[in-house]
Amino acid sequence: MARAPRGSARPAPRGACTARVLAPRACAARPDDAVRRHRGGRRRRAGRPLERASRGPSPLRASGCSMRAWRALRRAAASSSSSSSSSSSSSFPADGKPRRRAWGTSLSPLERVRRLLPPEEAAAVARCAAAPPQAPPEEEEVEVAAPRQALVEAVSPRPGSFRAGELALAEVRRKHNTTLKLLCRLAAEAVLSSPGGVLPHRDIIGQLPGQVLRTSGGTRLLLRRPSLEEYVLLMPRGPTIAYPKDISAILTMTDIHPGDTVLETGSGSGAMSLFLSRAVGPKGRVLSYEIRDDHHSLAKKNYRHWRSAWEIGHMDEWPDNVEFILKDISTAAADMKSVTLDAVVLDMLNPQCALPVVYPSLKQGGVCAVYLANITQVIDLLDRIRSCKLPFLCERIIEVTHRSWSVLPAKIKHCKSSQMVEAQENIEEPPQNEYEEIHIQDQAVLKESKYNESLCDAAATNHSVPYIARPSHCQEAHSAFLTKLRKFRPLLS
Repeated sequence: MARAPRGSARPAPRGACTARVLAPRACAARPDDAVRRHRGGRRRRAGRPLERASRGPSPLRASGCSMRAWRALRRAAASSSSSSSSSSSSSFPADGKPRRRAWGTSLSPLERVRRLLPPEEAAAVARCAAAPPQAPPEEEEVEVAAPRQALVEAVSPRPGSFRAGELALAEVRRKHNTTLKLLCRLAAEAVLSSPGGVLPHRDIIGQLPGQVLRTSGGTRLLLRRPSLEEYVLLMPRGPTIAYPKDISAILTMTDIHPGDTVLETGSGSGAMSLFLSRAVGPKGRVLSYEIRDDHHSLAKKNYRHWRSAWEIGHMDEWPDNVEFILKDISTAAADMKSVTLDAVVLDMLNPQCALPVVYPSLKQGGVCAVYLANITQVIDLLDRIRSCKLPFLCERIIEVTHRSWSVLPAKIKHCKSSQMVEAQENIEEPPQNEYEEIHIQDQAVLKESKYNESLCDAAATNHSVPYIARPSHCQEAHSAFLTKLRKFRPLLS
C-alpha cells in the first residue's frame, strides 16, 4: 500500500475508516497520537514532548474535511469510552477532554487507597485523615499507672524466687560421687556455712531455685527448695525417725485417702505426722499421741516450721490437720470411744499394749500398720494377738530395702605390653614349652592393648565412652519390719 505524500489531503471515506479503526483504542492519550501510531509514526515517550515541527502539520487538519474527521474521531472515542471498562473511561471521559498522565500527578499513598475504595468508605477515610489526633486525658493515665505500680510493688520478688523465712537446700559435690546436703532457713543477716566457705543468705534471697552460687572459698552450691522427704531426713530429730522408704510403704499398705481420720501412736520427731497430714488432705484429720514431753515438743516444732516455710515459698497453705496429744495411748480408751478411725499406724516400742485400746474405734476392714525395728518384736506382737484373741488378721510382714547404684563413665588407659622377649647370644635358648608360654602370654597382652586402643578410637570417633554400673559403696543400713493387720468381724458361735 503506497503512502500518500506528506501534506496531501485524504478523502473523507479514508477519514471515516480511520475513526472506525481507532475507536477501540481508547487508551491513546490524544487522537493526534492515535493517528500517528496508525500511520506508523514514532510513539511518544514518557516525559518527552512530541516533536511536531519536524513532521509538519497534521494530515487531517490540512485537508478540507479535517474538521469533520476530527469531530467524528472525538465522537467515536467518547462513545467507546462510555461502554468500555473503568480503565478505558479514565483515559477519555465523557466531556472528550483527555486526562493527565499518571506520571504527571503526584498522589499520596492514602489518596491512592482512597480512590480504590467505594465512595462511602473513601469519605470516612478522608474525614479520619483530616481530623487532628486527640491526646488521651492525663487523669486516665494516672488511674491506669497507679494499679500497675501497685502490682509491680506487690510482686517485686520474682515469682518462685527464694524469700526470707523459707527453707533452702544447698548441695555440694564431694569425692567418690557423693553429695553433701545442707538445710537452712533464710534470713537477711545470716550466712550459710559449708566446707568450701560461707555464703550470705542475702545472696540467696531473690534468686530462683536451681541456680548455682559460689561461696567465699569458690565452692559451687546448687540451691533449691527441699522436698518433704529431704526435710524429714535433715530436720532436727530426737528419736529415730521412720524413714521415707518405710513411710511410703505404710501409706500404700493402709490405703489412706483424703478426708480420712488416722491415728498415730508415737509422734517422735514428726516425720510420720507430716506424711500423714499430706495424705489425708485439708478435710482429713490426724491424731498423734506421744508419751514423752521432749518428743512431743520437737514433733510440734518440726511440723510448724514446715508449714510456715511452705506458705512462704509456695504461696499456699499447708493443711493444719494434725492434733498432737501428750498422753499414753494405753490410757486413752475414753478418748477413742468418740472417734471412728479409718486407719491406725503404730510406731512404738510395745504396740501390743495399744491394740486392745484402738481396735474398737477402727472400722471393720480397716488396716493397722505396725512399724517394728526387729523380727523378735514381730513375734511378740503376733503372740499377743493370738493369746488375747484380738480380731486382727496378719496379712503381710515385709522388710523394705533400697539398694543404691553408681553408674559412671569408664576410664580407659592405654596399656602396652611390657614383656619383651630378647634374644641374647650368651644365654641358652629356653625350652620349647617355655617359649610357647612366653609367646602366648605376650600375644594376650598385645591383644588386650589393641582392644583398649580400639575402644579409645571408637570413643573418640563416636563421641561416646563405655560405662561402669555397680552398687554404691555406701548403702543404707537402716531396715525395719512392717506388719499389716486387718480388722475382721469374728464369727458368732
